[in-house]
Amino acid sequence: MSKLIVPSLFEPDHDGNVLTITPELAGWKYVGFEVYFLKKGQTLKKETGNQEACLVLLSGKATVETAKETWENIGQRMNVFEKIPPYSVYVPSNDHYEIEAVTDLELAICLAPGKETYPARLIAPGHVGVETRGAGNIERQIHNILPEGKEADSLLVVEVFTPEGHWSSYPPHKHDEDNLPHESYLEETYYHRINPGNGFAVQRVYTDDRSLDKTMIVKDGDAVLVPKGYHPVSAPPGYEVYYLNVMAGPVRTWKFHNDADHEWILKRNHVTK
Repeated sequence: MSKLIVPSLFEPDHDGNVLTITPELAGWKYVGFEVYFLKKGQTLKKETGNQEACLVLLSGKATVETAKETWENIGQRMNVFEKIPPYSVYVPSNDHYEIEAVTDLELAICLAPGKETYPARLIAPGHVGVETRGAGNIERQIHNILPEGKEADSLLVVEVFTPEGHWSSYPPHKHDEDNLPHESYLEETYYHRINPGNGFAVQRVYTDDRSLDKTMIVKDGDAVLVPKGYHPVSAPPGYEVYYLNVMAGPVRTWKFHNDADHEWILKRNHVTK
């Protein structure tokens, strides 16, 4: 297995955790990511410390409490492939959160350095930007959960639905140079779900000089680390692919560079991004 793949555990641990990515594990500085499967009535309590968090209710309902706020019985999506925007909660650094699963719950915790600039808040489905990106066999559905136009210190969070037989994060693009305004340095994780669950996705991560060039078979529940380079995803016929992206870097902006060898595809498909 590639070192860029972090698989989920077959069974949750006693806290419900199935996947943990820390900056130390990834070999980078900014992005952390965790996934929990909580049974109905199970609780999870954590301190944010020097990190801000975006709690994404991937499926199920929960009550979420922070130091100053409580949101009861939030959530409406019972499976990510319902393709409706999720409920999420933003929690600043030097705060805490307690989550009680109202139903069985799949929870993603997105982490990055915080400065305690903004208060905790609910990100309801109506606050999530929904768009169709691309055209033809690179068309996919985007849910902008925490884009750069919304308040946070470091985190950028988005989810993507790729129909069967389509490609996404395509044409291949990268954001691994601190070269603003042309390109920003952003570390990134991909958390994949596949429908049906016995399927797979294909993801390639590569650099211009091919010092990094990995093509990976990604299974349901796998996370992929993107420390640098281009990182397209393919959904094979018969299987639709979901992924949750978490990005962070020294400047909270998404400025990317397309692979020049493949940028012509945008003109063929009459799209600009």
